[in-house]
Amino acid sequence: VIRAKAVSAKEVDSGNDIYGNPIKRIQYEIKQIKMFKGPDKDIEFIYTAPSTAVCGRLLDTGGKKEYLIAGKSEGNGKMHITLCDLVSTWDSLSPTQKKSLNQRYQMGCECKISRCLSIPCYVSSSDECLWTDWAMEKNNVDGRQAKHYACIKRSDGSCAWYRGMAPPKQEFLDIEDP
Repeated sequence: VIRAKAVSAKEVDSGNDIYGNPIKRIQYEIKQIKMFKGPDKDIEFIYTAPSTAVCGRLLDTGGKKEYLIAGKSEGNGKMHITLCDLVSTWDSLSPTQKKSLNQRYQMGCECKISRCLSIPCYVSSSDECLWTDWAMEKNNVDGRQAKHYACIKRSDGSCAWYRGMAPPKQEFLDIEDP
């Protein structure tokens, strides 16, 4: 799990399929800003399929957008990502998510998050947190629990949702002159 900017992209061959045809990948050269979880070595390149039709992820290579990226690391400075991996712009994360990346999420590594797809649903053990965004909200990936809570292990060994930082009480809008 890293925070990074993509600075360039090029199409590369990454071996052959079972019929001998070359497999193309997009190789993003990245500037890693922070490693949250992973190998000791910095990630230099991220590889993905060349289009979303084959589960590739497209990154802006202008070097201005920062991303939170969770993928599969090879440990040699290379990472692979697909549509199934978490790739979010840093600016789209809530203040709680940003704070939790640095301080809280590691406290929940021994906890299991179980998705609740429809109500009612229940946890089967005390080391589970029930994720209800899927059942309660339209935008289930970025719902209230995902944005404002962290599943952490408590002193008694059980796991529970912790609300570390409340969202702003009032929305502020940028005002432009006509």
